[in-house]
Amino acid sequence: MSPGLKKFLIFGVVALVLFLLISKPTESADAVQTALGWLGDGAQALVTFVERLFS
Repeated sequence: MSPGLKKFLIFGVVALVLFLLISKPTESADAVQTALGWLGDGAQALVTFVERLFS
């Protein structure tokens, strides 16, 4: 990936996130809470797997 394209994509993602945070803050907060919930569930599943693996 060329450096110019990478900068353009990063700028686009940052601009989109800022737009969503400003225009729809409640929905953005809900989306972040949902994503963090998924990450927490995945981490818990991984911990359970490792505990069962070594017990």
